[in-house]
Amino acid sequence: MYFLSGWPRRLLCPLRGSEKPFYIQADPRRLLFALLSQTQLSLWYGRPSVLIVSYKESAKAAAQFGTYEKTEWKSDSSMIAVATKNGYILLFDIVYSGQEKYLYEPAYPKGNQRVKVTTGYKEEQCAPSITVEMKKVLDFQAQITSLQSMQDDLVIATNDRILHLIHWDGLTNGRKAINLCSVPFSVDLQSSRGPSLDFECVCIQDMEYCATLDGFAVVFDDGRIGFITPESSKLTAEDFHGVWAQDVTDGTCVAINNKYKLMAFGCANGSVLVYTMDTTTGSMQLSHKLELTPKHYPDIWNKTGAVKLVKWSPDWSVAMVTWDCGGLSLWSVFGAHLFCTLGGDFAHYSDGTKKEPIKISSMSWGAEGYHLWAISSDNNNQQINSDLENKSVIQQAEILQFQFIKSALTVNPCMNNQEQVLLQGEDRLYLNCGDALQNQNSSTASANSGHQPVREKNLLLDDILIPQGLSTLLGHRHWHIVQIHSTYLESNWPIKFAAIDHLGQYVAVAGKYGIAHYALFTRKWKLFGNITQEQNMAVTGGLAWWNDFIVLACYNLIDQQEELRLYLRSSNLDNVFAHITKVQAETLLINVFRDMVILFRADCSICLYSIDRNDNGPNPTASVQVLQEVSMSRYIPHPSLVVSITLTSVRTETGITLKMPQQACAAESIMLNLAGQLIMLQRDRSGPQVREKDSISKHKKLLPSCAPIVLAQCVENVWTTCRSNKHKRHLLEALWLSCGEAGMKVWLPLFPRDNRKPHSFLSRRIMLPFQINIYPLAVLFEDALVLGAVNETVLYDNLYVHNSENKPLEVLFPFCTVERTSQIYLHHILRQLLVRNLGEQALLLAQSCATLPYFPHVLELMLHEVLEEEATSREPIPDPLLPTVAKFIAEFPLFLQTVVHCARKTEYALWNYLFAAVGNPKDLFEECLLAQDLDTAASYLIILQNMEVPTVSRQHATLLFNTALEQGKWDLCRHMIRFLKAIGTGELETPPPTPTTQEPSSTGGFEFFKHRSISFSQSTEGLSTGKFNLQKTLSMPSGPSAKRWSKDVDSAENMYIDEMLWRHARRLLEEMRLKDLSSFAAQLGFELIGWLCKERTRAARVEDFVKALKRLHKDFLWPFPVIPSCSFVNSPFKNGKYKAVGDQFLKSQSMETFANSELESGIINARGSHICLGLNTAHGEMDSGSFQGPQMQDAILSPLLSKGDECSIGSATDLTETSSMVDGDWTMVDEHFSTLSLTPSELEYISMELANKGPCKSQVQLRYLLHIFMEAGCLEWCTVTALILRDSAVMGQIISSIQRSEISNDILQGIKDGMLAVDGWASSDCPGYKPFLNRIKPQLQKLNTVTEEQIQPEAFQPSSRLSISKAVEPPSPWSEDSRNTASHVNSSQNDNGSGISRQEDDGQREEEEEPHVDEGSYECSLS
Repeated sequence: MYFLSGWPRRLLCPLRGSEKPFYIQADPRRLLFALLSQTQLSLWYGRPSVLIVSYKESAKAAAQFGTYEKTEWKSDSSMIAVATKNGYILLFDIVYSGQEKYLYEPAYPKGNQRVKVTTGYKEEQCAPSITVEMKKVLDFQAQITSLQSMQDDLVIATNDRILHLIHWDGLTNGRKAINLCSVPFSVDLQSSRGPSLDFECVCIQDMEYCATLDGFAVVFDDGRIGFITPESSKLTAEDFHGVWAQDVTDGTCVAINNKYKLMAFGCANGSVLVYTMDTTTGSMQLSHKLELTPKHYPDIWNKTGAVKLVKWSPDWSVAMVTWDCGGLSLWSVFGAHLFCTLGGDFAHYSDGTKKEPIKISSMSWGAEGYHLWAISSDNNNQQINSDLENKSVIQQAEILQFQFIKSALTVNPCMNNQEQVLLQGEDRLYLNCGDALQNQNSSTASANSGHQPVREKNLLLDDILIPQGLSTLLGHRHWHIVQIHSTYLESNWPIKFAAIDHLGQYVAVAGKYGIAHYALFTRKWKLFGNITQEQNMAVTGGLAWWNDFIVLACYNLIDQQEELRLYLRSSNLDNVFAHITKVQAETLLINVFRDMVILFRADCSICLYSIDRNDNGPNPTASVQVLQEVSMSRYIPHPSLVVSITLTSVRTETGITLKMPQQACAAESIMLNLAGQLIMLQRDRSGPQVREKDSISKHKKLLPSCAPIVLAQCVENVWTTCRSNKHKRHLLEALWLSCGEAGMKVWLPLFPRDNRKPHSFLSRRIMLPFQINIYPLAVLFEDALVLGAVNETVLYDNLYVHNSENKPLEVLFPFCTVERTSQIYLHHILRQLLVRNLGEQALLLAQSCATLPYFPHVLELMLHEVLEEEATSREPIPDPLLPTVAKFIAEFPLFLQTVVHCARKTEYALWNYLFAAVGNPKDLFEECLLAQDLDTAASYLIILQNMEVPTVSRQHATLLFNTALEQGKWDLCRHMIRFLKAIGTGELETPPPTPTTQEPSSTGGFEFFKHRSISFSQSTEGLSTGKFNLQKTLSMPSGPSAKRWSKDVDSAENMYIDEMLWRHARRLLEEMRLKDLSSFAAQLGFELIGWLCKERTRAARVEDFVKALKRLHKDFLWPFPVIPSCSFVNSPFKNGKYKAVGDQFLKSQSMETFANSELESGIINARGSHICLGLNTAHGEMDSGSFQGPQMQDAILSPLLSKGDECSIGSATDLTETSSMVDGDWTMVDEHFSTLSLTPSELEYISMELANKGPCKSQVQLRYLLHIFMEAGCLEWCTVTALILRDSAVMGQIISSIQRSEISNDILQGIKDGMLAVDGWASSDCPGYKPFLNRIKPQLQKLNTVTEEQIQPEAFQPSSRLSISKAVEPPSPWSEDSRNTASHVNSSQNDNGSGISRQEDDGQREEEEEPHVDEGSYECSLS
């Protein structure tokens, strides 16, 4: 509606002396403002806001007349009357100087075409030169209490109970003064006309004339209020009759709203009573009150003092109120509160101290309501005293100018069929469809510019924009602000009308003369090229968009003719391209519905036109034909009472059913807002109907209308749409009303379900009221949303020093902004339908909106509001609504979530009442488990914890915990561990937060693997203290989960929780779900190694090696190995094609040791490097040095040289994987390496080796599991993991561990049987494993030679992680075993005639071991 903008301005009034203005009054055109001080009359111009002339009374005359008190303008602004304290009326003439004389003129640069304009053009942008001449002095010999202009007469009330009626020329024209004692007063006009004794000794304190009611609203000096109306035009005492309002004795002032026929009476208690006249009885009826509520203003609502002034805006849509204690407050016409300066940032400084409200002595609205001129009544005595001592000091008057922006609906109600919010200010427009829409479709607009017809462009944009309406209109809270073109503003200020098209792409404005329009995509304005055409047209009835045309009703100043014009947007703004239709009478309102235009004219008639588009010519044209004219003079007493007129498809009876959706789009009725009464004129379809296809032309006259029907009272705005949607017919075929303080109303259609015949007693429509917290400016029909705007304030007083007497406005007032807002209304409608036992209709409506993103919130709001009202009611409710609402919500899948979310946001005291209606929370908990909705079940668990005994909570928590473990909801599991502990220890004083579903961390549980040693024979010398601590974190997690294991380890609750965790881990291991087990341990901080040590001979056994191997392939996405087409025997790498260039190699205990040293020292990082470091292997040292003792040796790194250098397959493969150079860009590795000539068979071999490896992430995870099993001594799982990794070195270590440790015969026999089963499976189903099994056959044969004498049984200690010991270990026998193993492998292979060289064996081993070098740098997780 109306919103404050920015800071108010302070106007400097150069008046000499100590006099300060105390009264301001605008002329009827609101271009001039009269300011009164004690003996001075000043005239100000509105734009620019400057002082034009000042009339100073002489000392002698001032002594005779007394000080000035009030002023009143003549209706044509040619005269002004001033009332003085001694009972004089001074009549002044306002004389304009010659046309060429101006006080202020704009200065144009040379050659500016705007100077060469028509006669009279210049005066609109200049401050004119005016003189004030006293014409006549009238002495009434009594104090003047009020004066009011009434057309050509001036009505003056004096304190001797006399009403004087004089002409503006000072003559009485023979009419006698009216004594109020002779005017009969009664409660209504139907009572007896006997004199009222109560009004014999009262006089009028304030009065105002109402043209639409033809009478005076008066406030008497004893506080009573009334209305005096003449019964004839003679205005004699015998023709006056008065009615008065009972029970009102504290009236202070009055203001008349002519458009809505309302009388607003200010009262001494701070409230404003708004009355209307009953047209039947003639009595005064209270319509509503304007008063502050203790809910929003608890500190000031009853301390405002008496109402001082009430002023209606120029468009009659809002009223500004001020009180004796100060402050300003704004209400809509029917009582919706917009803002007040007695609260919030207006009333407090940024440090919290309270401000003194500014007291207003007089105020007046400016042109079109963009400004409010106000005079502060705060007197600065020190400044006045100093001015009296020094008369030469110029007095700075406290004239404040508040700036406003307002909704386009206030003056151009045809915007009520749009879904955009459009606000208009003095020089700018605010749109809610700006940047998001523009960025979304700028490419489309540019692609379609210029080469396609305008019609096609709009259709394309229409298809794109409409589905994006919700996100665009609700995307953010900021506005798209369009600055109105300064060239148009300077000669056509103020802007009267503004309109936006239905796509939100184009805006049109109309000022004093002409129009201009703006395109959001091009960001350009289009003005009239011919200024004469612009200045000869004045828009009178508003403007609207019809497709690409601007439709407007205007007055042609040259032809003196009312016209209806259509301008094409894409063509030049010129009358040549306009379609002009003459109209018989002045048009007051205009609106567009589909291809029809409806006009309301000053003769109280309605005219319908049809518009046709013609695309034949170079530019599209439009033709207009008259369809029908309807006279409404018998229903409309005065044309200015019509607020809006709308053509709709709404009907009352069976015109719309589910079988005939097409009729919902036709023009069926006319909605007329008559002074707040919504009247519907419906087409009469009682006679024979004509099909649309049989009608020759749609220009045929429409059918007659039925008698008018009054639908609602106190209506401010109406919204409807011409679009149709068969899925949301309830919302799109409804009528939406804004009713001020009463909130909103919707006239909703009721459809029979499943095409059944409707009940005869059931109405076809129903009016449902509901309250909202914002002022509605637009309705999103399909999205069930109301859009609005709200004033926000920002304090900047801390930037100024405000301890001085004269405080700047930035300290006294906050900076005001306007922000977009929205509100859901669907839950209000559903509730109203349920109250009226229309549950079937509510279900249909809710199902049509179930896809809205905020539909769960709608159900929750409805349940919450009903619960709050009924559970906190002090009176018993005979028919509670909560059970009905619960049954209604139970029809939707969101029932369980809605109930628990509502309960969590409600006080605990209301839970019993809630669950008595919706059901037992234990049953709802079980339903959540059945529906696999664990997060909602967790919320119900918190409810149970507060409502049930701990035993019940423990049972349900255990059930939920086990289910969460099974589904891998780790966040929920962590919350459940905390919850179960708190139940047992009594620590749960506050419910834990409802767990939310979160994605597992990208490195969950495995992020510390890259810091961990991966050597199996590492000595303590190679480890620092920090590394030792990092190894401990493998089993003892850090963070919140660590506290669970470190605190009260032996408590019963921890044992209870551990039992559940062990049971779950045992089941995962038995089902061979290693990936789930690892994720479980990492996410919950489970001590996996210690538990595996205990379960080594039980759950950690592998019964079926083949099944386990297949499960690992499936879970880790690891491919089964295949044999390349070029067999290993024919490999291009046999016989040492690439020979070694040096004997130096890494003389360390193993490849793992080298990889570990690289990971921990960070010296080598192959992933980011462009230099390939080759690990050059000697033939014999690989085997002899692979499994040596714990001593450390230096690693020697040498770069690859020419193509004759030795290069192992493993090195090339690993570098390719870790550097992500798998697209063939080998030159990225090294310039020398690019010289290798690889044949297609060699490339195929390399690619096959790559294909046999799984993802790097899975490889890291499998290596991690391998280390875990090795430390825990689970050799069967170690064997399975080594098989899938095809790591012969690990197999050698397993054999060595068996030789060194005491291994039970069951485990030993299990490994033998398992390997035999794998060998058989590989021979039959997976031959890709055969090369690896053949290679490790010598190690496997050692299993048969293992005797009962175990070598050093204490060498393998499962509990000592990583075999770390402070003492120096004896030399390990692994090296001898490794040498024997290596020689055995070589001799066996030579005996079998395989022809595989040791170099290839080393290369293959290097292929398996090399990933260790860089795998530690991956951060991987099991999801």
